Amino acid sequence: MAEVVFRWFADQAGMADRVISSSAGTGDWHVGERADLRTLEALTRHGYDGSRHRARQFSLDDFDRNDLVVALDRSHERTLSEWARTPTDADKLSLLLPFDSRGDGVLDVPDPYYGGPEMFDEVLGMIESACRALFRQLEPAIRP
Repeated sequence: MAEVVFRWFADQAGMADRVISSSAGTGDWHVGERADLRTLEALTRHGYDGSRHRARQFSLDDFDRNDLVVALDRSHERTLSEWARTPTDADKLSLLLPFDSRGDGVLDVPDPYYGGPEMFDEVLGMIESACRALFRQLEPAIRP
């Protein structure tokens, strides 16, 4: 969800050619698969297109390719911190939700997998708000 939403903000701002955003999991169990159908349905209900997404696993090269590595929860952040090879790699890590000042101190995006469609919509709302705040913070540095 976060990759699709963040890309949408970049597209809307006319910066798609200057922003590279990709999603990667810390495990390999879904590599090559599409997003969960309920995720795709929630994205569609809210005007996003997640049809091109395919799961992949984070690799150490992702630290080299990215200026910022955003984790959606603290367990993934811990895993990525353990994988960081250098202090520079570790400095690239951040959680998504703290970018949203309206988040009431919540740090982890909940996993909606065991919830119904309303949970997917709720999680998408959290991601939209945090991605909007993150994009606003990064946008001045992205503009030529």
